[in-house]
Amino acid sequence: MNPFDSYRGDSLVYKTLSELNIQFEYYEHPPAPTVEEASKYWAGIDSTHCKNIFLRNHKGDKHYLVILEYRQAVNIHQLEKLLKQGKLTFASPQRMMKYLGLEPGSVSPFGLLHDTTNHVHLFLDENLQKAERLSFHPNLNTASLIIGYKDFIHFLQWKGNGYEFINLAF
Repeated sequence: MNPFDSYRGDSLVYKTLSELNIQFEYYEHPPAPTVEEASKYWAGIDSTHCKNIFLRNHKGDKHYLVILEYRQAVNIHQLEKLLKQGKLTFASPQRMMKYLGLEPGSVSPFGLLHDTTNHVHLFLDENLQKAERLSFHPNLNTASLIIGYKDFIHFLQWKGNGYEFINLAF
């Protein structure tokens, strides 16, 4: 029996976290395709809950995962100016599946496990560096995982996708 069968989501997430010796807390909840919906189930969970936005440039040859605290508003036009990547739009479900192996409503940095060419670049709000613990879907929106900030950075470094911290407070 697979020791990760009791968890909902992508078994590759749990296998990778285990191999990287990253501890996590698991919280199951009803489907939550938006952070607004998911926030209904976070009562009592001590964590910085994150919003994950998957974008593409105007040519469609570059893709970005933007991660910030879930209550923070995002203005795409200001984001375009800040990132200096040209016009940005939300990536299509087909692109999301191609690069992250995910469906809309389940975007998570753990989707990078399916990005075998490290194509997706991450922009992380610099305020996340102050968090002790972060919350993400395990590539399925019926659960949330809580991991330590240092473990999250360890995961990103291990995965190898480019990432940078920027000030997303507009």
